[in-house]
Amino acid sequence: MKHAYIFPGQGAQFPGMGKNLYESNEQAKTLFEQANDILGFRISDIMFSGTEEELKQTKVTQPAVFLHSVIAYSVTPGLKPDMTAGHSLGEFSALVAAGALSFEDALKLVAPRAAAMQKACELTPSTMAAILGLEDAKVEEICARITDEVVVPANYNCPGQLVISGSIEGVNQACEAMKAAGAKRALVLQVGGAFHSPLMEPARQELQAAIEQTTFNTPMCPVYQNVDARPYTDPEQIKANLINQLTSPVRWTQTIEHMVADGAAEFTECGPGNVLQGLVKKIHRESVTSGIN
Repeated sequence: MKHAYIFPGQGAQFPGMGKNLYESNEQAKTLFEQANDILGFRISDIMFSGTEEELKQTKVTQPAVFLHSVIAYSVTPGLKPDMTAGHSLGEFSALVAAGALSFEDALKLVAPRAAAMQKACELTPSTMAAILGLEDAKVEEICARITDEVVVPANYNCPGQLVISGSIEGVNQACEAMKAAGAKRALVLQVGGAFHSPLMEPARQELQAAIEQTTFNTPMCPVYQNVDARPYTDPEQIKANLINQLTSPVRWTQTIEHMVADGAAEFTECGPGNVLQGLVKKIHRESVTSGIN
């Protein structure tokens, strides 16, 4: 019976996040202050007392969720993961928890990742939409039928919940076709752009240079990566998967299925919110879930 630790991505942020950690734990306070120095601005102030709007800026959101997740994990004594995984941005937290990346190096990748994604969003008007109540294969088929615009499956969150990503016109066309095909809902999301789609190629190229210059270690346990939902321990392969993650779908449903098949019976979500715990239950009802936040 194995214990998996999982880490959330963008969207899990909330005003006041991490404040209790900072005020109640000396190690947490040190890590937050270290992060402020690395980033060159006091992200802790925005996390603890900023508005929801301030937290929504991609350059703030991604480092904030990363910091909350990794610091909550780091200051909890006695954690020994048998495997880790993270949803999109959360993959960086999962790599730190597994010892593949240092806290400092991961933060130095998360910050430029956020900036590069923001830039890519500004280059092409784009968006994402949640498709509920339609089989994955049908969603894939409809996206493939739209050839004059960019629209692709982006997040396989759980059975019956798949997020698509692409140009505004491509996503709108796909949403109409999904509803006609019997989707319960096709809901355009309030996001900055088309994450995990070919439109993130400029960001992928920018991040590739930073990742290739960063030292990755052999992790203490397998890290299940988004691009193909498989476990990895080879640092070079982990790097390649992390680079490709920006333009590839997040295969979360498949990730949880593979972790369960490999013996995971308990999943602990580390970081803000409890969205991943809910997704785990929808993918595999028998799993035990808990949270550290």
